[in-house]
Amino acid sequence: MVANQIKSPRLSQSKSYLKIFSIPYLSKVTNACLFSDDVEKILKANHIFNDIILVLKPRVIKVSSKLDMSIVWIDIWDTQNESKAKTIINRRFNVDSFIATVQEANMNPGVPLCKNYWKWGHLSGVYRIQGSKCVKCNSSHQTIHHCKFA
Repeated sequence: MVANQIKSPRLSQSKSYLKIFSIPYLSKVTNACLFSDDVEKILKANHIFNDIILVLKPRVIKVSSKLDMSIVWIDIWDTQNESKAKTIINRRFNVDSFIATVQEANMNPGVPLCKNYWKWGHLSGVYRIQGSKCVKCNSSHQTIHHCKFA
């Protein structure tokens, strides 16, 4: 075999699930909310994520209505033995004047959004009364009728 035709062995890939704490939800300069594109820029700017390839866009969730911090969930391509995830778990990095921390997370298919009450974490099928609520004002009418009933 010719030397340039030799193929190096490749490990099969799997996904690792991580969450990042203490990233500010609002920008100091623009006062705009944090979006997944912003998180991708933050990750590219930090050297600990040099060899990391994201499976999906990062998911940003505000911690609480009273706090201006967020939790970001990222799914990365990894080896079967999770070697890439192990190199960044419990690592810290700077985001503006804050220190963010990477931690291991469980696989999360997403947070359900109730189509009846428009609240995160609720499942539509568990209610006895199947009444709709408006997305705009959370009143007991459909969103398409908001102008008539609000």
